[in-house]
Parts: sequence; C-alpha cells; structure tokens
Amino acid sequence: MEVELKEMLDELETLKRSLPDPSHYTTIDKLRLHVEHLTNLAKSAPVRRSKVKDMSAEVVDSNPYSRLMALQRMGIVENYERIREFSVAIVGIGGVGSVAAEMLTRCGIGRLLLYDYDKVELANMNRLFFRPEQVGMTKTDAAVQTLSEINPDVVLESYTLNITTVQGFETFMKSLTNKSFCPSKEGSGVDLVLSCVDNYEARMVVNQACNELNQTWMESGVSEDAVSGHIQLLIPGETACFACAPPLVVASGVDERTLKREGVCAASLPTTMGVVAGLLVQNTLKFLLKFGYVSPYLGYNSLKDFFPTMEMKPNPQCSNVACLERQKEYILAKPARDAAAKAKMEADASSTTECPLHDDNEWNISVVDDSVPDRKDARSSDALPEGLIHELPSADEFQKLPASEASATATDDLEDLRRQLEALNG
Repeated sequence: MEVELKEMLDELETLKRSLPDPSHYTTIDKLRLHVEHLTNLAKSAPVRRSKVKDMSAEVVDSNPYSRLMALQRMGIVENYERIREFSVAIVGIGGVGSVAAEMLTRCGIGRLLLYDYDKVELANMNRLFFRPEQVGMTKTDAAVQTLSEINPDVVLESYTLNITTVQGFETFMKSLTNKSFCPSKEGSGVDLVLSCVDNYEARMVVNQACNELNQTWMESGVSEDAVSGHIQLLIPGETACFACAPPLVVASGVDERTLKREGVCAASLPTTMGVVAGLLVQNTLKFLLKFGYVSPYLGYNSLKDFFPTMEMKPNPQCSNVACLERQKEYILAKPARDAAAKAKMEADASSTTECPLHDDNEWNISVVDDSVPDRKDARSSDALPEGLIHELPSADEFQKLPASEASATATDDLEDLRRQLEALNG
C-alpha cells in the first residue's frame, strides 16, 4: 500500500512538471496532499504480516518460525513443521481458553476450532487476551480478530453456541467430525479437544461427545479462589473419563447452582490462569509432536508452589454407557497394541549403533572421559609462596613404608599387644 502511494506521488510530481499551464498546479497540489495524508494513515495502521507457505529454520528477523524450528535443530522435536497438520478444538474462550488459543496460534498450529456463547465484558479485563475495545463482541469473534492478526497461517473456525443445548450439542458433534482440513487422517476431524469451561454441566457434555467419538481430550480448571488449578488427559477406554471420578461438588450431592449466587462471583487471577493455560498447551504440544512426558494429571497450588501428579484408571462401573463401550474396545485391542510396542522397542534397540560421545560436535566442546584414571604424577594445586611451608605433610607427598620395614613394624606391634594381654591375665 505504501509503495503504491509513493508511486502515485511521483506520478503527480511528473505530471506537474509536464503541464505548460501553471493554473493546473493548484489542483495537482491538492491531490498530492490527499495522497500524503493517505500515506501517513497507512504508516500508522497495524502491521499485518503475510502468510508463510513453508516453515523455515533460517535465523533472520523476518522469520516468525525461526525460534520454534530451533527445537528441531536441538533435537527436542523430530519434525516441528508437523504442527501445521493438527487441528485442536478449544471449548470455552475464557481466562484459560483464550490464552491457550493464543499460545497455540503463536506456535503455528494448523487449525483452531473455538466454542463459546458469551460476550466480552469489562469484568473480563482482569484476565489476559481480551482488550477494552472488544467489549460487546462475542468472545469467539474477538478471538478470531486477535488471533488472525497474530498469525494469519492458522485456520480459525468460530462457533458462537451453547454446547449444553440439544441444537448446540449436535452442531458441536458435527464440527468435530468435519474432516475437510485433513481428509486423510483417521478418526474424527480434530486431533485433540481442550476443555476450558468453568462449569460441571459443560464438562459433562464435552465428556459425552468425546466418549461417543472415541476422541482424546484434555480437561482444565481453576479453583473458585483462583489460587489453584489442574490439567488432565482423558483417553476414552484407557483413562478415567470425567464421569468415572466426578468432582467433590457432585459426589457430595451439592447443587452446583447454589455456588453461583446473584452478586457473588468467583475470584480470578491472570497469573493462575496463565500458568494453567501454559501447562495445558505444553502438554498439548508434547502429545501432538510426541516428545517428553505427557502428564495424565497435573495439579497446581500457587500458595505452596505444589504440583501434584496422579494417574486415574477407568471405572468399570462408570455411569456413562459410551465410556463402558470404549473400555471394552481398549481391553480387546490391548494385547495387539502391547505386542506392536514391544516389537518397535526391540527394533529400535537393535538398530542403535554405538558412537563416541560428543563426537565432532559443531561447538568444538571437549569432554573428558570419567573412566580414565587420574595421572600418577598429578599434584595438588595448593602451592605456597616462596619461604612458606606446610605444617603437616601433603597427601600427595605421602610415602609408603618399604615392605620389610612395614612388616617389622606390624610384628613389633603384635608383640607389644601380646605382652599387655599377658600382664592383664596375670
């Protein structure tokens, strides 16, 4: 845009010089002022980067993926560019969901599906992501506006609906099974569902949908006092579903509606929500790109900086029928899956060849082998200035007694000990 306006200014200047009649100069000067005004507006407008066809590891200031691709060069991730093949659905674009969506967008995820029915309010400004000028917009529209400016390479789909209604649930299910983004993939149309909702009913709906579709998902939450939170991986049939081990508020028979009263709201800290969102997205990246350890459950207590972990098996008496079906399928497929995993481990072990540690590394780092014994003529480095001596002999200067003298000394000691014993007996 700026280049085109500059060319227009040059053309107007050329036209002005070519006109023989000076009476037309005034009109040309007015046009030039208008073009200069448009140029200033273009310069003050937000900078939008163009789409990038292929991820590059080239270290230049204009490459938005150079720092991410460094993970591949350092051996953390085998092929980081695969992240463009994945689709992630985020249910609930609130304090955790909006930040998780931004993190995944900056990481270059292929497609994001965003679900929420609420609107942005000034009361949301204590959190991250949303801005005051977005007040009144639906959270999904505001998220698409911000995320598309951050990374235009990400395919964004927004759904302004309540998934707990009959129609909303049907739309939710259809969107998850839409495979237009990557038709060759097995299973549903998404690789992972992230639940970032703030109520039990919505979590149960996500649980039901994922159980029916055999869809892996991750659940997240922040406590009502805003000082603790958690993330949890749920694989239908393999791990406990959300109905297998319901939270305390349900197990104790308390009606959740009594916890939300008019004029009373839960606390909210951007720090706690940012930490939980970071843990959620970190677990997501490890799950999708297959590196590191994917936590089955990770808690966070900010008061004590405590991170408890645990693993929950599915409940054979779960009340969710779809969960019981997934459990049966998992048990039937487990022997074949275990055999395949064992064969893969054996194949990897046999193909591994021994090579020198740190051989010919690009940083020219030399490593001393701990198995090599120290040299016999090694000396301590505690040398004293001239004229000073140690009061006690150094350990390095210790001289062993000759073998004959050592044996004679040992004999004398035994004779002396024998005489002492005889004196005591006498």
